[in-house]
Amino acid sequence: MLGAHLGERAAHFMRTGERPGEEVLGERDTVAGLFGTMLEGMFGPFFERQILPDLPVYREIDASQGLAVDLGCGNGWYLRRLARGYPNLRGVGLDLFDEAIAEARSRASAEGTSDRLDFRKGDMHQFTVDEPAGLIAMNRALHHVWDQKEQVFAFLCDHLGSGGAAVIWEPNWPGDRHALTDPGRRGMAFQNLLEHVQGNHFLQAEEIAAEFEKVGMRPEVHLYGEGNEAVVVGRKP
Repeated sequence: MLGAHLGERAAHFMRTGERPGEEVLGERDTVAGLFGTMLEGMFGPFFERQILPDLPVYREIDASQGLAVDLGCGNGWYLRRLARGYPNLRGVGLDLFDEAIAEARSRASAEGTSDRLDFRKGDMHQFTVDEPAGLIAMNRALHHVWDQKEQVFAFLCDHLGSGGAAVIWEPNWPGDRHALTDPGRRGMAFQNLLEHVQGNHFLQAEEIAAEFEKVGMRPEVHLYGEGNEAVVVGRKP
């Protein structure tokens, strides 16, 4: 449903050159309420199979009983999976949409993780946690705020405790556009066209790593899905 809607809007705006922004996402009420469920269905299983068991940062936060914060948590799928896999981890999910927060709380309660997970209204500009975070996650969201990247990376560094890590998951835009002719990347090319209409563009993993270095954090680049998915971990000294 979302792809059909955005495809039609992209076809319209290509004729005019307009980039109306992310308001196009909210033009259909039938799509807005399903967004969290869609993201969980698309990325939750992939995260559990490939990313979650591979990254040591999750085991580290569990061992230290640290706090994981998910910015733009949606229906809480990321933190709920972390909590199921790591019994000592605590989490706070922040989102601006009341419907998403209510769904995240309901699902966590049904799964028995609500004693360690808290979902509340907020974002980078309304950050309300009571202790420095051990981990701050941004899942497929950074390209939406890339025009504010200096502020974003300074925020991540400032709100992490010593030794903490920011974990950013993004589609990995290839440096050579010819790579987009590969059948496995054609979907990414189409999605980036839709992002263009929204005023965004997909990023290269190296761009993200460079921004971590600018704020004194040590980046680690992990590639998945035949290089199409990048998880960049930035560690604070």
